[in-house]
Amino acid sequence: MKSALIVWGGWDGHEPDKVADFLDGLLRAEGFATEVNDTLDAFLDGDKLAGLDLIVPVWTMGEITWDQCQNVCRAVSQHGVGLAGCHGAMCDAFRGSTDWQFMTGGQWVAHPGNDGVPYTVVIDRSNPHPITDGLPDFDVVSEQYYLHTDPANNVLATCKFPNPSVTGAEGLLVSPCDMPTVWTRHYGQGKVFYTALGHHRDVLEAEVPKEICRRGLLWSTK
Repeated sequence: MKSALIVWGGWDGHEPDKVADFLDGLLRAEGFATEVNDTLDAFLDGDKLAGLDLIVPVWTMGEITWDQCQNVCRAVSQHGVGLAGCHGAMCDAFRGSTDWQFMTGGQWVAHPGNDGVPYTVVIDRSNPHPITDGLPDFDVVSEQYYLHTDPANNVLATCKFPNPSVTGAEGLLVSPCDMPTVWTRHYGQGKVFYTALGHHRDVLEAEVPKEICRRGLLWSTK
């Protein structure tokens, strides 16, 4: 049986308890043995982390200690443990930790228009992947993340910036680009999956985002 650790906390606005429960449900439905924990001290036992198949952080902002971060980094890079997460719960966690950002492949820097922005997530069909195979483009009304991302990421889906619905100076600051929205990467021996969706649980519960999450969790598992 595969084993996964879900660690939730940080900024309450991202519904970390609800998102953790959603991801836990996806994993349990796939036969995982899961542990759900609400303290970063769950990352202090490096040997335990190394024996897992998957780590799922659900923690926006906050601070992580050196030991906590290095234990996760070593579990992924040296022991092949998978890492999977969403939205700010993985790529706006621990803003002061560049090691975390290097491992995850990105860091949030802005969401012009805040919550309630309508946009389309476009699947990159020139880059076939089991996570997105056969899935359609889809519309979202939520925060639209602008991230600093690693050029080594394997980008599976994007969205367009700037967004025409965002008016004023905030909507004019970004040069036109295709912003990575879903990606995978390798970090040493481990596989990493990320989706920028997930400001609230209901965004992830929609049909296509849910399937992307499900497949991403499975793909990244050791």
